[in-house]
Amino acid sequence: MGLLAALLGLLLAACRDTLPQSSLNPAGPQAREIDALFVPVFWIAAGVFVFVEGAILFAALWFRRRKGRQANPVQTHGNTRLEIVWTVIPAVILAVIAVPTVRTIFALAEEPVGPDVVQVRVIAHQWWWEFEYPELGVVTANEMHMPVGRPVNIRLESAEVPESGVDRKAIPVIHSFWVPRLGGKQDMVPGRVNRLTLEADEPGTYLGQCAEFCGLSHANMRFRVHAVTDQEFDAWAAEMKEEAPAPAEGSPEAEGAALFQQFTTGAYPDGFSCLACHTVDGTVGGQVGPNLAGFGSRQTLGAGIYDNTEANLKRWLDDPRAMKPGAIMPDYGLSEDQIDALAAYLRSLE
Repeated sequence: MGLLAALLGLLLAACRDTLPQSSLNPAGPQAREIDALFVPVFWIAAGVFVFVEGAILFAALWFRRRKGRQANPVQTHGNTRLEIVWTVIPAVILAVIAVPTVRTIFALAEEPVGPDVVQVRVIAHQWWWEFEYPELGVVTANEMHMPVGRPVNIRLESAEVPESGVDRKAIPVIHSFWVPRLGGKQDMVPGRVNRLTLEADEPGTYLGQCAEFCGLSHANMRFRVHAVTDQEFDAWAAEMKEEAPAPAEGSPEAEGAALFQQFTTGAYPDGFSCLACHTVDGTVGGQVGPNLAGFGSRQTLGAGIYDNTEANLKRWLDDPRAMKPGAIMPDYGLSEDQIDALAAYLRSLE
C-alpha cells in the first residue's frame, strides 16, 4: 500500500498544469482547440478504463476458488447477444469521439491568411533550431520571436542535406516541433515540408523542444518562443537586420572579431575560420552551426540548455562537447586569452 501511495503521488504530481511545458495550461487558440478535445476524450477513456478494470477485478474476486465451490465450473462458449452488445457500444463511443476529433484536425490544418500572418521557416538540425523570417529578411537560432495575438504560419523542415562538420557529418533525421502551451507536436521529416499554426494570447516566454528522438543530444535540443507586442516585435526585427557595429580598435571585442574570422591554435596551426560553420548576418559564413546574429541578446546558449552568461560561454568555447554530448563543434584547444577575446566579441553581438 505504501508503494502504491508513492506511485499515486508521483502520478498526481505529473498532472500539475502550472509547469512550464504543461499542455494542460493552454496559452493560445490552437492549444485550446487541442485541450477542448483532450478533456472529454480523457474522461470517456477514464470511464471505460474504470468499467473494464472493475469488471475484471469483480470477476477475479467473485469467482475465485473458495471452500465449498465447485473446482471446475461449467464453461459457456459463445453468447451472441452479449457479443453484439460489447461490439456496438465501443463502436458508438468511437463514432461520438470521431466527430470532434475530425473537426479539430481540420481546424488545426487550416492555413491562416491575411496581412497579420507572420511567416516563419523552421529548420531542425542536429541539435539546434534555425528560425528564418523570409518576409523580414531575418535569420536567427534557438529563440523564436512572435507578436501576441497574431497567427504565425510555420513551415517545418528537417536539414536533409548532410552538413559538412569540422570532423564529422550530420545525418538527416526526423525531428518534432513542440511548444506544449501553444500547440501540438508536428514532425519534421527530411525531404518534406509540414506546417503548423501558433498564436499566443499574452506576452511571455514559452518553452519548446524536439519531441522525436533524433540522436545523442535529443534531450538537449530545446528552444524558446518569445511572444511580444507588435512594437517590440518590429523593434526586434529592425535590430536583427542592422549590421553589428565594428569593435573599437585594440579592444577585446576587436581581438575576438579577428579570431572569429581567422585564428591559429595547436589543433589547427594553419588557421581556421569560425565562418566555416557560423554566420553573424545570414549572408556570409557557413550553415553548419547556428546563426550568431544578435547572440549577445539571447537568453540561452547550446540550444536552450544553458543561460547565456559569460561564464557559460567561456566553458562552451573551452570544450563544447563536455557541455553538450554529441555537439558538432569540437574542442579547438583555445588558450584562455583567446577564449576571453571570443567571449567578449560574441557577447557584443546584440
